Amino acid sequence: MTISVFDLFSIGIGPSSSHTVGPMRAAHSFVADLLGRSQLPDVAAVRVDLYGSLAATGAGHGTHTAVLLGLEGYRPEEIEPDEMDVRVARQHASGEVVLGYTLSLDAPTVALRIEDIVEHPLTVLPFHPNALLLTAFDADGAELHRQTYYSVGGGFVLSQDQAMDAADAPASSSTRVFSSAQELLDLCHRDHCNFSDVMMAIECETRTLPELRDRLLHIRDVMVACERRGITQSGTLPGTLGVRRRAKAWYERLVAEDPDRSPEFAEDWVNLVALAVNEENASGGRVVTAPTNGAAGIVPAVLHYAMHYTPAGRLDPDGVTVRFLLAAGAIGSLYKERASISGAEVGCQGEVGSAASMAAAGLAEILGGTPEQVENAAEIAMEHSLGLTCDPIGGLVQIPCIERNAISAGKAINAARMALRGDGAHRVSLDQVIETMKATGLDMSSKYKETSTGGLAVNVPVNYVEC
Repeated sequence: MTISVFDLFSIGIGPSSSHTVGPMRAAHSFVADLLGRSQLPDVAAVRVDLYGSLAATGAGHGTHTAVLLGLEGYRPEEIEPDEMDVRVARQHASGEVVLGYTLSLDAPTVALRIEDIVEHPLTVLPFHPNALLLTAFDADGAELHRQTYYSVGGGFVLSQDQAMDAADAPASSSTRVFSSAQELLDLCHRDHCNFSDVMMAIECETRTLPELRDRLLHIRDVMVACERRGITQSGTLPGTLGVRRRAKAWYERLVAEDPDRSPEFAEDWVNLVALAVNEENASGGRVVTAPTNGAAGIVPAVLHYAMHYTPAGRLDPDGVTVRFLLAAGAIGSLYKERASISGAEVGCQGEVGSAASMAAAGLAEILGGTPEQVENAAEIAMEHSLGLTCDPIGGLVQIPCIERNAISAGKAINAARMALRGDGAHRVSLDQVIETMKATGLDMSSKYKETSTGGLAVNVPVNYVEC
Protein backbone atom coordinates (compact mmCIF):
# COMPACT_ATOMS: atom_id res chain seq x y z
CA MET A 1 0.00 0.00 0.00
CA THR A 2 1.02 3.63 -0.41
CA ILE A 3 2.09 5.38 2.80
CA SER A 4 0.55 8.81 3.42
CA VAL A 5 2.88 11.76 3.13
CA PHE A 6 1.73 12.79 6.62
CA ASP A 7 2.99 9.54 8.09
CA LEU A 8 6.37 10.07 6.45
CA PHE A 9 6.51 13.75 7.49
CA SER A 10 5.22 13.81 11.06
CA ILE A 11 5.94 16.36 13.77
CA GLY A 12 7.81 15.07 16.78
CA ILE A 13 10.72 15.68 19.11
CA GLY A 14 14.39 14.80 18.93
CA PRO A 15 16.72 13.13 18.89
CA SER A 16 15.37 9.97 17.22
CA SER A 17 12.17 8.95 15.49
CA SER A 18 12.70 5.26 16.21
CA HIS A 19 14.24 5.63 19.68
CA THR A 20 12.36 8.68 21.01
CA VAL A 21 9.20 9.36 19.02
CA GLY A 22 8.27 5.69 18.56
CA PRO A 23 8.72 4.64 22.22
CA MET A 24 6.71 7.66 23.40
CA ARG A 25 3.89 6.72 21.03
CA ALA A 26 4.06 3.11 22.20
CA ALA A 27 3.83 4.08 25.87
CA HIS A 28 0.95 6.44 25.13
CA SER A 29 -0.85 3.63 23.32
CA PHE A 30 -0.30 1.30 26.28
CA VAL A 31 -1.86 3.75 28.73
CA ALA A 32 -4.72 4.48 26.34
CA ASP A 33 -5.37 0.72 26.18
CA LEU A 34 -5.47 0.54 29.97
CA LEU A 35 -7.93 3.41 30.03
CA GLY A 36 -10.08 1.79 27.34
CA ARG A 37 -10.10 -1.49 29.30
CA SER A 38 -11.17 0.41 32.48
CA GLN A 39 -8.00 -0.88 34.18
CA LEU A 40 -6.06 2.36 34.56
CA PRO A 41 -7.21 3.19 38.13
CA ASP A 42 -6.19 -0.32 39.26
CA VAL A 43 -2.56 -0.07 38.12
CA ALA A 44 -0.07 -0.04 41.02
CA ALA A 45 3.16 -0.77 39.12
CA VAL A 46 4.56 -0.78 35.60
CA ARG A 47 7.57 -2.65 34.25
CA VAL A 48 9.43 -1.47 31.15
CA ASP A 49 11.75 -3.77 29.19
CA LEU A 50 13.82 -2.51 26.26
CA TYR A 51 15.30 -4.90 23.70
CA GLY A 52 17.97 -4.76 21.01
CA SER A 53 18.92 -1.34 19.70
CA LEU A 54 16.49 0.45 22.03
CA ALA A 55 18.46 -0.97 24.93
CA ALA A 56 21.89 -0.58 23.33
CA THR A 57 21.61 3.11 22.45
CA GLY A 58 18.45 4.20 24.24
CA ALA A 59 20.29 6.22 26.88
CA GLY A 60 21.82 8.47 24.23
CA HIS A 61 18.59 8.72 22.26
CA GLY A 62 16.30 9.74 25.13
CA THR A 63 14.34 6.47 24.96
CA HIS A 64 13.86 6.09 28.70
CA THR A 65 12.58 9.62 29.17
CA ALA A 66 10.31 9.24 26.13
CA VAL A 67 8.71 6.10 27.59
CA LEU A 68 8.04 7.79 30.93
CA LEU A 69 6.46 10.78 29.20
CA GLY A 70 4.37 8.49 27.02
CA LEU A 71 3.14 6.67 30.11
CA GLU A 72 1.89 10.01 31.39
CA GLY A 73 -0.16 10.33 28.20
CA TYR A 74 2.02 12.71 26.24
CA ARG A 75 2.34 12.43 22.46
CA PRO A 76 5.45 13.60 20.58
CA GLU A 77 3.48 15.69 18.09
CA GLU A 78 1.77 17.63 20.89
CA ILE A 79 4.16 18.08 23.80
CA GLU A 80 6.12 21.33 23.84
CA PRO A 81 9.84 21.12 24.68
CA ASP A 82 9.44 23.45 27.68
CA GLU A 83 6.57 21.38 29.06
CA MET A 84 8.61 18.25 28.50
CA ASP A 85 11.46 19.66 30.57
CA VAL A 86 9.07 20.45 33.44
CA ARG A 87 7.54 16.97 33.49
CA VAL A 88 10.92 15.24 33.24
CA ALA A 89 12.24 17.30 36.16
CA ARG A 90 9.19 16.39 38.23
CA GLN A 91 9.57 12.70 37.41
CA HIS A 92 13.25 12.81 38.31
CA ALA A 93 12.63 14.56 41.62
CA SER A 94 9.74 12.34 42.71
CA GLY A 95 10.77 9.02 41.21
CA GLU A 96 7.16 8.64 40.12
CA VAL A 97 5.06 8.65 36.96
CA VAL A 98 1.42 9.75 36.85
CA LEU A 99 -0.06 7.19 34.45
CA GLY A 100 -2.35 8.82 31.93
CA TYR A 101 -1.82 12.26 33.45
CA THR A 102 -3.13 13.98 30.30
CA LEU A 103 -5.88 11.43 29.66
CA SER A 104 -7.79 10.83 32.88
CA LEU A 105 -8.74 12.46 36.18
CA ASP A 106 -8.28 9.03 37.80
CA ALA A 107 -4.63 8.80 36.80
CA PRO A 108 -2.74 6.66 39.35
CA THR A 109 0.79 7.47 40.49
CA VAL A 110 3.33 4.65 40.33
CA ALA A 111 6.96 4.48 41.38
CA LEU A 112 9.08 4.31 38.23
CA ARG A 113 12.50 5.79 37.57
CA ILE A 114 14.72 5.70 34.54
CA GLU A 115 16.98 3.38 36.50
CA ASP A 116 14.11 0.90 36.88
CA ILE A 117 13.84 0.35 33.12
CA VAL A 118 15.28 -3.06 32.27
CA GLU A 119 17.64 -3.22 29.28
CA HIS A 120 18.29 -6.29 27.11
CA PRO A 121 20.80 -5.04 24.51
CA LEU A 122 21.81 -8.51 23.36
CA THR A 123 18.27 -9.79 22.97
CA VAL A 124 16.70 -9.03 19.60
CA LEU A 125 13.05 -9.98 19.21
CA PRO A 126 12.13 -11.69 15.92
CA PHE A 127 10.08 -8.93 14.26
CA HIS A 128 12.40 -5.90 14.64
CA PRO A 129 15.53 -4.86 16.59
CA ASN A 130 13.67 -1.94 18.23
CA ALA A 131 11.29 -3.52 20.74
CA LEU A 132 9.85 -2.68 24.13
CA LEU A 133 7.61 -4.65 26.45
CA LEU A 134 5.26 -2.82 28.83
CA THR A 135 3.53 -4.65 31.69
CA ALA A 136 1.04 -3.27 34.24
CA PHE A 137 0.35 -4.86 37.63
CA ASP A 138 -2.27 -4.31 40.32
CA ALA A 139 -1.62 -3.80 44.04
CA ASP A 140 -1.41 -7.58 44.60
CA GLY A 141 1.22 -7.99 41.90
CA ALA A 142 -1.18 -9.62 39.46
CA GLU A 143 -0.63 -8.81 35.80
CA LEU A 144 -3.33 -6.56 34.38
CA HIS A 145 -2.05 -5.97 30.85
CA ARG A 146 1.09 -6.48 28.80
CA GLN A 147 2.01 -5.50 25.28
CA THR A 148 5.08 -5.70 23.10
CA TYR A 149 5.67 -2.82 20.69
CA TYR A 150 8.06 -2.44 17.78
CA SER A 151 9.40 0.96 16.77
CA VAL A 152 10.04 0.29 13.11
CA GLY A 153 11.52 3.62 12.01
CA GLY A 154 10.23 7.10 11.26
CA GLY A 155 8.09 7.11 14.41
CA PHE A 156 5.96 4.20 13.14
CA VAL A 157 4.94 1.80 15.92
CA LEU A 158 3.34 -1.64 15.70
CA SER A 159 1.97 -3.70 18.57
CA GLN A 160 2.65 -7.44 18.58
CA ASP A 161 -0.75 -8.14 17.05
CA GLN A 162 -0.33 -5.43 14.42
CA ALA A 163 3.07 -6.79 13.50
CA MET A 164 1.59 -10.24 12.98
CA ASP A 165 -1.29 -8.86 10.93
CA ALA A 166 0.82 -6.51 8.80
CA ALA A 167 1.78 -9.17 6.28
CA ASP A 168 -1.87 -10.18 5.85
CA ALA A 169 -3.24 -6.67 5.33
CA PRO A 170 -5.64 -6.52 2.35
CA ALA A 171 -4.59 -4.57 -0.70
CA SER A 172 -6.21 -1.20 -1.27
CA SER A 173 -8.95 -0.96 -3.87
CA SER A 174 -7.69 2.42 -5.06
CA THR A 175 -6.63 2.51 -8.70
CA ARG A 176 -3.82 4.92 -7.83
CA VAL A 177 -2.03 2.92 -5.15
CA PHE A 178 1.48 1.82 -6.12
CA SER A 179 3.96 -0.53 -4.49
CA SER A 180 6.94 -0.11 -6.80
CA ALA A 181 8.65 2.65 -8.72
CA GLN A 182 7.61 0.99 -11.96
CA GLU A 183 3.97 1.05 -10.89
CA LEU A 184 4.38 4.72 -9.99
CA LEU A 185 5.82 5.43 -13.44
CA ASP A 186 2.98 3.48 -15.05
CA LEU A 187 0.43 5.63 -13.22
CA CYS A 188 2.21 8.77 -14.44
CA HIS A 189 2.10 7.50 -18.01
CA ARG A 190 -1.54 6.44 -17.74
CA ASP A 191 -2.71 9.77 -16.34
CA HIS A 192 -0.11 11.97 -18.10
CA CYS A 193 1.07 13.43 -14.83
CA ASN A 194 4.00 13.67 -12.38
CA PHE A 195 4.85 11.90 -9.12
CA SER A 196 3.37 14.74 -7.07
CA ASP A 197 0.09 14.50 -9.01
CA VAL A 198 -0.22 10.79 -8.20
CA MET A 199 0.36 11.42 -4.49
CA MET A 200 -2.00 14.38 -4.51
CA ALA A 201 -4.78 12.24 -5.95
CA ILE A 202 -4.19 9.54 -3.32
CA GLU A 203 -4.16 12.05 -0.44
CA CYS A 204 -7.29 13.78 -1.77
CA GLU A 205 -9.23 10.52 -1.43
CA THR A 206 -9.39 11.25 2.31
CA ARG A 207 -9.16 15.07 2.47
CA THR A 208 -9.89 18.13 0.36
CA LEU A 209 -7.21 19.81 -1.73
CA PRO A 210 -7.20 22.96 0.46
CA GLU A 211 -6.76 20.76 3.56
CA LEU A 212 -3.91 18.92 1.87
CA ARG A 213 -2.15 22.15 0.93
CA ASP A 214 -2.61 23.65 4.38
CA ARG A 215 -1.18 20.57 6.11
CA LEU A 216 1.80 20.39 3.79
CA LEU A 217 2.55 24.09 4.24
CA HIS A 218 2.29 23.59 8.01
CA ILE A 219 4.87 20.81 7.76
CA ARG A 220 7.11 23.21 5.83
CA ASP A 221 6.57 25.93 8.43
CA VAL A 222 7.58 23.58 11.27
CA MET A 223 10.74 22.70 9.33
CA VAL A 224 11.54 26.39 8.88
CA ALA A 225 10.82 27.15 12.55
CA CYS A 226 13.20 24.36 13.54
CA GLU A 227 15.88 25.80 11.26
CA ARG A 228 15.39 29.32 12.64
CA ARG A 229 15.60 28.15 16.22
CA GLY A 230 18.76 26.22 15.35
CA ILE A 231 20.53 29.33 14.05
CA THR A 232 19.83 31.23 17.28
CA GLN A 233 21.24 28.68 19.72
CA SER A 234 24.83 28.39 20.92
CA GLY A 235 26.77 26.34 23.44
CA THR A 236 27.11 22.57 23.41
CA LEU A 237 24.69 19.78 22.66
CA PRO A 238 23.45 17.47 25.44
CA GLY A 239 25.49 14.38 26.27
CA THR A 240 29.02 13.37 27.00
CA LEU A 241 30.62 14.39 23.69
CA GLY A 242 30.60 18.13 24.28
CA VAL A 243 29.79 18.82 20.62
CA ARG A 244 29.65 22.55 19.92
CA ARG A 245 26.67 24.02 18.12
CA ARG A 246 27.90 25.60 14.89
CA ALA A 247 24.76 26.80 13.09
CA LYS A 248 24.55 30.19 14.82
CA ALA A 249 28.13 31.16 13.99
CA TRP A 250 27.77 29.86 10.43
CA TYR A 251 24.59 31.88 9.96
CA GLU A 252 26.17 35.10 11.19
CA ARG A 253 29.11 34.64 8.81
CA LEU A 254 26.87 33.79 5.85
CA VAL A 255 24.64 36.81 6.38
CA ALA A 256 27.73 39.02 6.33
CA GLU A 257 29.29 37.30 3.30
CA ASP A 258 26.12 36.85 1.26
CA PRO A 259 23.61 39.62 2.01
CA ASP A 260 22.00 39.34 -1.44
CA ARG A 261 21.71 35.52 -1.50
CA SER A 262 23.99 34.97 -4.46
CA PRO A 263 23.72 31.55 -6.17
CA GLU A 264 27.42 30.93 -5.50
CA PHE A 265 26.57 30.58 -1.78
CA ALA A 266 23.66 28.16 -2.34
CA GLU A 267 25.58 25.13 -1.08
CA ASP A 268 26.59 26.99 2.08
CA TRP A 269 22.95 27.79 2.87
CA VAL A 270 21.94 24.19 2.22
CA ASN A 271 24.64 23.00 4.62
CA LEU A 272 23.49 25.51 7.20
CA VAL A 273 19.84 24.44 7.09
CA ALA A 274 20.77 20.77 7.48
CA LEU A 275 23.15 21.59 10.32
CA ALA A 276 20.65 23.81 12.16
CA VAL A 277 17.82 21.27 11.95
CA ASN A 278 19.95 18.38 13.13
CA GLU A 279 21.46 20.35 15.99
CA GLU A 280 17.91 21.08 17.12
CA ASN A 281 17.08 17.40 16.77
CA ALA A 282 20.14 16.41 18.81
CA SER A 283 19.05 18.80 21.56
CA GLY A 284 15.57 17.25 21.78
CA GLY A 285 13.80 20.07 19.95
CA ARG A 286 10.71 19.94 17.75
CA VAL A 287 11.44 18.56 14.28
CA VAL A 288 9.69 16.91 11.36
CA THR A 289 10.59 13.28 10.75
CA ALA A 290 11.68 13.26 7.13
CA PRO A 291 11.40 10.31 7.03
CA THR A 292 13.28 9.89 10.35
CA ASN A 293 14.71 12.23 12.98
CA GLY A 294 18.26 11.13 12.30
CA ALA A 295 17.80 12.30 8.69
CA ALA A 296 15.53 15.25 9.52
CA GLY A 297 17.78 17.93 8.00
CA ILE A 298 18.03 16.66 4.41
CA VAL A 299 14.52 17.32 3.07
CA PRO A 300 14.29 20.80 4.69
CA ALA A 301 17.72 21.73 3.30
CA VAL A 302 16.90 20.64 -0.25
CA LEU A 303 13.44 22.21 0.00
CA HIS A 304 15.20 25.44 1.00
CA TYR A 305 17.24 25.14 -2.18
CA ALA A 306 14.10 24.49 -4.24
CA MET A 307 12.34 27.56 -2.84
CA HIS A 308 15.25 30.00 -2.99
CA TYR A 309 17.46 28.86 -5.88
CA THR A 310 15.09 27.65 -8.59
CA PRO A 311 12.94 29.82 -10.87
CA ALA A 312 9.78 27.95 -9.86
CA GLY A 313 10.57 28.33 -6.16
CA ARG A 314 11.16 32.06 -6.37
CA LEU A 315 7.92 32.50 -8.32
CA ASP A 316 5.66 30.30 -6.18
CA PRO A 317 7.31 29.00 -2.98
CA ASP A 318 4.07 27.56 -1.57
CA GLY A 319 3.22 25.69 -4.75
CA VAL A 320 6.76 24.35 -4.98
CA THR A 321 6.58 23.21 -1.35
CA VAL A 322 3.44 21.18 -2.00
CA ARG A 323 4.81 19.53 -5.14
CA PHE A 324 8.22 18.88 -3.58
CA LEU A 325 6.85 17.19 -0.46
CA LEU A 326 4.36 15.09 -2.43
CA ALA A 327 7.00 13.85 -4.87
CA ALA A 328 9.40 13.15 -2.01
CA GLY A 329 6.62 11.36 -0.16
CA ALA A 330 5.97 9.09 -3.13
CA ILE A 331 9.58 7.89 -3.00
CA GLY A 332 9.55 7.63 0.79
CA SER A 333 6.52 5.36 0.61
CA LEU A 334 8.50 2.93 -1.54
CA TYR A 335 11.36 2.73 0.96
CA LYS A 336 8.99 2.26 3.88
CA GLU A 337 7.01 -0.49 2.16
CA ARG A 338 9.69 -2.30 0.14
CA ALA A 339 12.69 -2.02 2.47
CA SER A 340 13.13 -0.04 5.70
CA ILE A 341 13.79 3.46 6.99
CA SER A 342 15.14 2.17 10.30
CA GLY A 343 18.85 2.54 11.07
CA ALA A 344 18.54 -0.32 13.56
CA GLU A 345 17.33 -2.59 10.78
CA VAL A 346 19.35 -1.61 7.69
CA GLY A 347 21.92 0.96 8.84
CA CYS A 348 22.06 4.64 7.96
CA GLN A 349 21.44 3.91 4.27
CA GLY A 350 17.81 3.47 5.35
CA GLU A 351 17.72 6.88 7.01
CA VAL A 352 19.89 9.48 5.25
CA GLY A 353 19.97 7.37 2.09
CA SER A 354 16.17 7.29 1.91
CA ALA A 355 15.95 11.00 2.77
CA ALA A 356 18.47 11.93 0.07
CA SER A 357 16.57 9.84 -2.45
CA MET A 358 13.28 11.49 -1.49
CA ALA A 359 14.78 14.99 -1.64
CA ALA A 360 16.44 14.31 -4.99
CA ALA A 361 13.09 13.26 -6.45
CA GLY A 362 11.35 16.33 -5.07
CA LEU A 363 13.98 18.68 -6.49
CA ALA A 364 14.11 16.93 -9.86
CA GLU A 365 10.38 17.45 -10.30
CA ILE A 366 10.66 21.13 -9.33
CA LEU A 367 13.43 21.55 -11.88
CA GLY A 368 11.08 20.27 -14.58
CA GLY A 369 12.13 16.64 -14.75
CA THR A 370 10.02 14.00 -16.45
CA PRO A 371 8.81 11.08 -14.30
CA GLU A 372 11.72 9.02 -15.67
CA GLN A 373 14.22 11.71 -14.70
CA VAL A 374 12.67 12.05 -11.24
CA GLU A 375 12.91 8.28 -10.73
CA ASN A 376 16.52 8.43 -11.95
CA ALA A 377 17.36 11.19 -9.45
CA ALA A 378 15.97 9.11 -6.60
CA GLU A 379 17.93 6.08 -7.82
CA ILE A 380 21.23 7.96 -8.06
CA ALA A 381 20.95 9.35 -4.53
CA MET A 382 20.36 5.92 -3.00
CA GLU A 383 22.79 4.02 -5.22
CA HIS A 384 25.58 6.11 -3.79
CA SER A 385 24.36 5.71 -0.22
CA LEU A 386 24.37 1.90 -0.31
CA GLY A 387 26.16 0.27 2.60
CA LEU A 388 26.12 3.37 4.81
CA THR A 389 26.41 2.27 8.42
CA CYS A 390 24.75 3.65 11.56
CA ASP A 391 27.51 3.95 14.18
CA PRO A 392 26.68 6.96 16.39
CA ILE A 393 29.43 7.82 18.84
CA GLY A 394 28.26 7.49 22.42
CA GLY A 395 24.82 6.42 21.20
CA LEU A 396 24.04 10.08 20.47
CA VAL A 397 22.49 11.42 17.28
CA GLN A 398 25.37 13.86 16.81
CA ILE A 399 28.51 12.35 15.25
CA PRO A 400 28.47 11.49 12.39
CA CYS A 401 24.74 12.20 12.06
CA ILE A 402 24.70 16.01 11.92
CA GLU A 403 27.35 16.50 9.24
CA ARG A 404 26.05 13.45 7.37
CA ASN A 405 22.76 15.26 6.82
CA ALA A 406 24.51 18.20 5.20
CA ILE A 407 26.61 15.93 2.99
CA SER A 408 23.54 13.94 1.95
CA ALA A 409 21.57 17.10 1.15
CA GLY A 410 24.33 18.06 -1.28
CA LYS A 411 24.23 14.55 -2.69
CA ALA A 412 20.49 14.89 -3.31
CA ILE A 413 20.93 18.16 -5.22
CA ASN A 414 23.74 16.68 -7.29
CA ALA A 415 21.66 13.57 -8.04
CA ALA A 416 18.76 15.71 -9.28
CA ARG A 417 21.02 17.78 -11.51
CA MET A 418 22.74 14.69 -12.91
CA ALA A 419 19.38 13.10 -13.71
CA LEU A 420 18.20 16.18 -15.56
CA ARG A 421 21.31 16.11 -17.76
CA GLY A 422 20.08 12.78 -19.08
CA ASP A 423 16.88 11.74 -20.81
CA GLY A 424 15.59 9.47 -18.05
CA ALA A 425 17.01 6.27 -19.52
CA HIS A 426 19.39 4.50 -17.12
CA ARG A 427 20.75 1.02 -16.52
CA VAL A 428 19.85 0.61 -12.82
CA SER A 429 16.24 1.10 -11.75
CA LEU A 430 15.06 2.57 -8.45
CA ASP A 431 13.28 -0.70 -7.65
CA GLN A 432 16.57 -2.59 -8.06
CA VAL A 433 18.38 -0.15 -5.81
CA ILE A 434 15.70 -0.40 -3.12
CA GLU A 435 15.93 -4.19 -3.15
CA THR A 436 19.73 -3.91 -2.98
CA MET A 437 19.52 -1.56 -0.02
CA LYS A 438 17.25 -3.97 1.82
CA ALA A 439 19.52 -6.96 1.11
CA THR A 440 22.61 -4.97 2.11
CA GLY A 441 20.96 -4.04 5.37
CA LEU A 442 20.08 -7.64 6.13
CA ASP A 443 23.67 -8.71 5.43
CA MET A 444 25.18 -5.87 7.47
CA SER A 445 26.68 -6.80 10.84
CA SER A 446 24.48 -5.73 13.75
CA LYS A 447 27.33 -3.68 15.20
CA TYR A 448 26.86 -1.24 12.32
CA LYS A 449 23.10 -0.89 12.84
CA GLU A 450 22.52 1.66 15.61
CA THR A 451 24.09 -0.31 18.43
CA SER A 452 27.19 1.87 18.87
CA THR A 453 29.35 -1.27 18.99
CA GLY A 454 31.24 -0.73 15.73
CA GLY A 455 32.72 1.86 13.39
CA LEU A 456 33.29 5.38 14.71
CA ALA A 457 31.46 4.49 17.91
CA VAL A 458 34.36 2.30 19.05
CA ASN A 459 37.27 4.02 17.31
CA VAL A 460 36.74 7.58 18.57
CA PRO A 461 37.23 8.15 22.30
CA VAL A 462 34.04 9.46 23.89
CA ASN A 463 35.84 11.73 26.30
CA TYR A 464 37.47 13.77 23.53
CA VAL A 465 36.06 14.59 20.14
CA GLU A 466 37.50 17.16 17.79
CA CYS A 467 34.59 18.67 15.94
